Amino acid sequence: METPAWILVFILSITLFIFLLVAIILVIKLIGVTKEAKKIVLQGQNIAEKADDIADNVRDMTTVGGLVKYFTESYLDKAEKRKAKKSKKGE
Repeated sequence: METPAWILVFILSITLFIFLLVAIILVIKLIGVTKEAKKIVLQGQNIAEKADDIADNVRDMTTVGGLVKYFTESYLDKAEKRKAKKSKKGE
C-alpha cells in the first residue's frame, strides 16, 4: 500500500477507536440514568398510593356513612376492652 492509503487507514482507525470509547461511556451513563429513573418512578407510585389513602380517609371522615362507621367501630372496640377487663378481674 502507498503512504496516503496508510495515513487514511490510520486516521479512520483512530476515529473509530474514539467513537467506540465515547459510545461505551455513554452506554454506561445511560444505564445509571435508567436506574435512577426507576427509583424516581417507584417513589412517585408510593406517593400516589399514600395520597389516595389520605383522600379515602378524608372522604370517609366527611361523609355520614364514614362517621357512623368510625363511631361504631370505636364503640365496639371500647366494648371489647371493657369485656376483656371484666374477664381479667374475674380470674
